[in-house]
This record gives sequence, C-alpha cells and structure tokens, in this order.
Amino acid sequence: MSASLAKKAIAVENRAHAVAARPEELRLLEAMLFASAEPLDQAALAKRLPDGADVKALLEQLQADYAMRGVNLVRVANKWTFRTAADLSWLMTRESVESRKLSRAAIEMLAIIAYHQPVTRAEIEEIRGVVTSKGTLDVLLETGWIRPRGRRKTPGRPLTFGTTEAFLSQFTLEALGDLPGLDELKGAGLLDTRLPTGFNVPVPSDDPALRDDEEPLDPGDLELTLAPVPDEETGGKS
Repeated sequence: MSASLAKKAIAVENRAHAVAARPEELRLLEAMLFASAEPLDQAALAKRLPDGADVKALLEQLQADYAMRGVNLVRVANKWTFRTAADLSWLMTRESVESRKLSRAAIEMLAIIAYHQPVTRAEIEEIRGVVTSKGTLDVLLETGWIRPRGRRKTPGRPLTFGTTEAFLSQFTLEALGDLPGLDELKGAGLLDTRLPTGFNVPVPSDDPALRDDEEPLDPGDLELTLAPVPDEETGGKS
C-alpha cells in the first residue's frame, strides 16, 4: 500500500473511532437534520454541535447508517437533508379528487339533456335561447355524465346526446324516471307557479336504443367530443 493510501485509510479509521466515541454528537446531528425544513450545510450544523466535533465524519457515518433505510441522508447543492429512498418514492404519490363547480350554463345544459334526450346541441340552444359554447359541452363530457348517442338523420347529421350510468350514480337515481316532475319542481321552488299554458316537463326515457330519427355514431366521433376544454361561455352569454 502506498503512503498516501495508508494515510487516507488511517484518517478514515480515526474519524470512525471519533464518531464511535461521541455517539451523542451523532444523535444531535440526526435530530437537527430531521427537524429542519430545509437542507443544512456543514457550517450551520457545526454551530449547533459541541466544539471540536468532526462534522464531516459524523455526516459520513450518518449517511452510511441510513444507506439501506426507508430514508437516506443525501447532499443537495453542498447541503445535507433526509429524503425518501429513491426506490420507495412511489409510496409518496398522492391521488386526490379535485372538485370543480359547474357553471350555470353547464347545469342548464345537463338538465336539458337529462329531460330531453336524445337532444342535439342546436336543440339545446333553442330551449335555452342562447348560443352554447363547445367548452360547456366538453366540461360535461369530461364529467362522464353525458355521452354522444348517435347522429340525427337531418342535414349536417348533428350529434345527439344523452346521460350515462355515471349521471344516475352521481345523483342517486335508479332510473331517469326518478327525476323530479312538474309538481316536484314547483314544490322545490325551481319553477314559477305561474307557467305558460301548455307548459310541461318531459318524461325522460331510459331506453338506450337509437330512435328512428337517429343513426349510429361515426368512427372518431368520441375523439371529436373530447377536445381540450376552453373557457366557459364566451361573449357574455350564459
């Protein structure tokens, strides 16, 4: 063994003995690193340790002690911190559900689709009395509460829309027939008691089969309806 290697080996051994002889310093170092929200450099650690403590040796020893544990002592930009072991980082992945409030336009559209299905976008606009942005329709498609059913057998072959099982599950309905009728809507204050003569609330149908005025979807229709969602109703319309 060369003289230089022998000196390094002796230095490492001396540091190991020093650490072993002062376990309390190792505990202090460990506590500081665990308690700190940010990585710490050697100078900051040395200020809290007893005079004469070999911070470098202590860090090396602590790093070795934690090498095979669930957390490792790592150096980031010349600072030290504890991090979850790289092979266990998947445990820290958190899934969350983000709630998003539907706009008034989206709620109105959803109600129209539920009661009038199968219905086209143009028919929805006729009922609402305003132009509906594609973004509102896309938001409802993203919820999974509505779906394209087919295409209307009229010029332009517009898509027809209906609700899904997810819609029933979301609103705790066994069937579309459980949606509130005219009297229930009046009683809940959702409709004016002085309605125009002949006004009625449609009885929605649960029949998934295409109607006589519908034909099957074309290949690619589903991809077209799931375009990126732009801003809600534009131009000041609702």
